[in-house]
Amino acid sequence: MVFLRSLLFNLIQWTSVLPASLLSILAWPLPPKARLSFIALWARFVMGLARWVLGIRYRVEGLEHLLPGPCVILSKHQSAWETIAFQAIFPPVVFVLKKELLRLPFFGWGLAMTFPIAINRDAGREALRVIEAEGRDRLAKGLWVVIFPEGTRTPHGQRKKYQAGGAMLAVKAGVPILPVAHNAGRLWGKSAFTKYPGEITVAIGPPIETAGRKAGEVNAAAEAWIEARMEGL
Repeated sequence: MVFLRSLLFNLIQWTSVLPASLLSILAWPLPPKARLSFIALWARFVMGLARWVLGIRYRVEGLEHLLPGPCVILSKHQSAWETIAFQAIFPPVVFVLKKELLRLPFFGWGLAMTFPIAINRDAGREALRVIEAEGRDRLAKGLWVVIFPEGTRTPHGQRKKYQAGGAMLAVKAGVPILPVAHNAGRLWGKSAFTKYPGEITVAIGPPIETAGRKAGEVNAAAEAWIEARMEGL
């Protein structure tokens, strides 16, 4: 039954990508926040689909920590679930992602309409320069920036080194960091076809102020909170 539900969900989701991508392209004249809010309707559709077809629900802790202005979100990255769900949970967000995704037919074209910060992950300092320059631009437009500091999807229960690019952007732009922990990988694994019913918890931590602090210090504080919270998930 789990396999059949996953098959049905994947078929509907994949089929919906084409019309969603075309609608995203048509939304290009809209202002940034309006465009992202419109595109996020697809994310809300997928979250509803996951609930009714897969039996995957989610709850959010720490909504009181959401800020009135833009910030940098540093989060665990375990699957595709959070890249969809964060569009429904947070104010209009943009993601730092690998440039190759924009080359995918239809999906990549629609993705390009979301103001992503696309980088070559092997470019080193050049990638950091892109994150800072384009990140400042997105924050100035009132958009929140999501960065996965581990750099790639990491299975639930595992961890990788936290890169400091997100903390560096927050420090130089003078905005806080919002640390986020979640356990989506338990039910919706990395590149997994089969997805399992249950409840995902998304925990939003207290904002980490960056004024007068170094990027390494801020990054360490975010990592400490996220990893400590992961132990309870």
